[in-house]
Amino acid sequence: MSHGVHAVTHEVEHQIEHEEHGGGHGHEKKPAENNNKKIALLISVIALFLAFSETLGKSAQTIGIELNIKASDTWNFFQAKTIRQTSLRIAAEAMTLQLAALTNDDAKAAMAKQIEGWRATVTRYESDPKEQDGRRELMALAKKYEAARDIAMARYHNYEFGSAAFQIGIVLASAAVITGMMALVYAAAGLGVLGLIFTSLGLFSPELPHDVMHWVGQFFAATGGGH
Repeated sequence: MSHGVHAVTHEVEHQIEHEEHGGGHGHEKKPAENNNKKIALLISVIALFLAFSETLGKSAQTIGIELNIKASDTWNFFQAKTIRQTSLRIAAEAMTLQLAALTNDDAKAAMAKQIEGWRATVTRYESDPKEQDGRRELMALAKKYEAARDIAMARYHNYEFGSAAFQIGIVLASAAVITGMMALVYAAAGLGVLGLIFTSLGLFSPELPHDVMHWVGQFFAATGGGH
């Protein structure tokens, strides 16, 4: 929980203790005390969900960073294979031109063997199902890491939105204790539900908000294009 939210929650606890100690002045104090206790319970529940959301968000962020590093390393390996493959292909083509000018059979045989070896290596660099380190396999692996990274970061963003909703809900509920405005309690409960929705999306369907925004963007783009 952030420092600001913790400070507000501490202030609410102090306020409730103060009202409990002053509750002997009349029966009119008791409804407010009961309401404040319910609000305090609401704050505790929201704070619990906030702790879960922040923990899940930190984990998703860490996973996303790790996958991004793996994808970057794999693309670097792919690029190194591409450079080496291009160099060997150029060398084989150049030696093929030299081969036609040779008259010595032994030299031609040795050169032809070298060309064949380079071309075999070029083919292996393109795809190597056995070692799984050809360009084709590396590209597939890098894209797999990127897809997993995108999902992890989508989870992280959903958890962040959920945490923000929970924190604002705690602040509003805390303000309700001080001001007595029940509308703030309803707003806090609504934000708690919104935070739960984003947290659930992070767990079960992290890319849904992004997809919805993409669909909305396409809709408005198509509508604007029609004019």
